[in-house]
Amino acid sequence: MNPEIKHRITELSEQLFNKVQGYRRHMHAHPELSYQEHETMRYVSECLTEIGVEHTTGVGDTGIVALIKGAHHTSDQKAIGLRADLDALPIQEENEVDYKSTVDGVMHACGHDVHTSVLLGAAEILNSLRDELPAPVKLIFQPGEEKNPGGATYMIRDGALKNPTVKEMYALHVFPDMKVGNVGFKEGIYMASCDEIYITINGKGGHGATPHQCIDPIHIGANIITTMQQIVSRKCDPKVPCVLSFGHFEALGATNVIPSKAYLKGTFRTMNEPWRAQALELIESTAHKIAEASGGTVDVVISKGYPYLENDPVTTARLRTTAQEFLGQEHVEELPIRLTAEDFSYYSQEIPVCFFRLGVRNEEKGITYGVHHPQFNIDEQALTIGMQMMALAPFS
Repeated sequence: MNPEIKHRITELSEQLFNKVQGYRRHMHAHPELSYQEHETMRYVSECLTEIGVEHTTGVGDTGIVALIKGAHHTSDQKAIGLRADLDALPIQEENEVDYKSTVDGVMHACGHDVHTSVLLGAAEILNSLRDELPAPVKLIFQPGEEKNPGGATYMIRDGALKNPTVKEMYALHVFPDMKVGNVGFKEGIYMASCDEIYITINGKGGHGATPHQCIDPIHIGANIITTMQQIVSRKCDPKVPCVLSFGHFEALGATNVIPSKAYLKGTFRTMNEPWRAQALELIESTAHKIAEASGGTVDVVISKGYPYLENDPVTTARLRTTAQEFLGQEHVEELPIRLTAEDFSYYSQEIPVCFFRLGVRNEEKGITYGVHHPQFNIDEQALTIGMQMMALAPFS
């Protein structure tokens, strides 16, 4: 790595810390749910205008695409993409901090405020270094990462990877399991596909003392949940990571009332697309067969979500090496595969990508809660590391 570039990125990231911290705290206090990020889009646009980076709003409905070009870049040169996400979660924040969410029931509990703030900081660094950039840099601020079908699909639909064409893309995600100051990488398959399963069980209600006169949807639902685990344990190749979980079972009867309907909601995740397709068919057919055997029926709705995420080995190895040179090898970790999901996977189906992790944990400060928890928070020193890594990516 060019020592001068390394020095300037270090210097600029430290100078920008307070500014980027301000971005993060503002967005944290004003979260918006998926596909509703109108004010967040407006705020990010104002920040980009102040920095002096040309951009287009309304991409993917509430997303932004910005472009940084150096004096020597040509119109047909392919770009390097950097991505952040804008949306928050339907969670009531329980932190008592000055920048606590001001929106009842909505919180940046997954760190998207961090991702966007970091990318704004990296944008200012890269804009200062634009004539040193090896290629144009396209900044993608996307909506709806937390909700199907995934805002990445809308950004791709609206041409975010074109004009100029994006040849590779990078993104980071906060990781509360990793201490602040560290980053993590995983080459190859890293995160799972994610599909949502909704099953309505139609039975026949009646008195709990006369079950022979009823078709019990609770019994059917219990059989569906237990039997379907055999899809994973007996149908899936043991070498393929796979999980089927039901987190919602609703049947509004009473101690002596068998209800007419019950409702199941679950998630199916794996890392193999042919098996994914086969398993979803098995889930639907199994539910129908179990219900039919007990005299009931089911309505099955499968909301197909994100594909699995695969990091390009070459792109990821390059940035890993750059991180080791910049931060020191002791601050770069190897990540295990995860059965969580990320809509960044849609980009990985189109172009080479590197999706890496940013440590935000600080046990001494009590910052230990995981994402999607009402007390999730970060050690804000991670903002500096995040800016540095995103600014380094185009030079890796």
